[in-house]
Amino acid sequence: MKHSFSLAAQCLIFSSLGLAQPPAPAGRGGRGFPPPQPPSYEVRADRTVVFRLRAPDATSVKLNGDFLAAPPPVEGAPPAPAVAEMTKGDDGFWTVTVGPLRPAVYNYTFTVNGVRAIDPTNPMVKLGDRSSESMFEVPADKPAVYDIQPVPHGTVHIDWYQSASLGVPRSMYVYTPPGYEQGKSKLPVLYLLHGSGDTEAGWVSVGRANLILDNLIAAGTAKPMIVVMPYGRPLAAVMLVPSAGRGPQNANDLFADDLLKDVIPNVEKLYRASAKPDDRAIAGLSMGGGQALQIGLAHLDTFHYIGAFSAAARGNPEEAFKDFFADPAAANRKLKLFYIACGKADGLFPGSQALSDALEKHQIKHQFAPSEEGHVWRNWRDYLASFAPQLFR
Repeated sequence: MKHSFSLAAQCLIFSSLGLAQPPAPAGRGGRGFPPPQPPSYEVRADRTVVFRLRAPDATSVKLNGDFLAAPPPVEGAPPAPAVAEMTKGDDGFWTVTVGPLRPAVYNYTFTVNGVRAIDPTNPMVKLGDRSSESMFEVPADKPAVYDIQPVPHGTVHIDWYQSASLGVPRSMYVYTPPGYEQGKSKLPVLYLLHGSGDTEAGWVSVGRANLILDNLIAAGTAKPMIVVMPYGRPLAAVMLVPSAGRGPQNANDLFADDLLKDVIPNVEKLYRASAKPDDRAIAGLSMGGGQALQIGLAHLDTFHYIGAFSAAARGNPEEAFKDFFADPAAANRKLKLFYIACGKADGLFPGSQALSDALEKHQIKHQFAPSEEGHVWRNWRDYLASFAPQLFR
């Protein structure tokens, strides 16, 4: 009964959008389920991508994607989304061709009759705490650092815990490197934080952090490490309850309590995790980058490595991190690596630039790595692949 309701609900949604309905499964005594439908995109050899969505009853279909250029801004109007109009054929398929695109993983959705929807035939889904998108990859001539490769693989654990600091149930994803189960020594730990629209699953399901670490460790360019990925909002995990939004005004302070008082003690109890500051790093993207700065710079006796990827850092950094900038000598003595990266087209780039400038002014050692493009996951995968090999040296 539960399955038939789910299928009926799915068909109703598809029908309301003007999409072709998925075929009904065969009965238990028949030939079983039909093979899965192919995704609605085709990556061609020249790296152009053709999107084809069957929606015979739709009157308007648009493609949305982080690879599309937004139209020029209009004064007094909100920013227009980056979309491509699709053209309807006589066969009921709507099509559009984009690119060529550089090798990377991209996000997209369709807008059908004004309703935004993921690709109904693509299982590669970027799940967020408030929205979802479909994903596809334009492959390079050889595997990328985030691709699965024939190397030893680590394990991703999902640990549930009751946060004493917050009084709610939460979960964290924990990566242990290849061979962890056979080892005895304690390992260094990277606490890796997600962005504002993501969940604790984001760095694995979207960022492919586990595959990046597998490949770097196999190549000998990164040291074996544990990577801990908690939920960055001080709320119950959205895997258990619907998203409660952004949380209270002091959300970052509450999250810091959870990380320092609940997450880290739990990790050091459950795993062979070193408690030495020289063996702890904190990094994050966007919201998580801002959290890494706030927590890391205020706790240099806990974390000696800090990474800020497209960090949500605005305003005057000397005011925001007054205690940190008050003692540059102590900062240089404790910090082993302070890594800042951001895309030049990112709206948060001025904040990263201002932070780097302030660090230069106070002669605090750091790396500033400006890149191309904007606020996109393909940048953050690259930043992790650059940051991880420099840890725990």
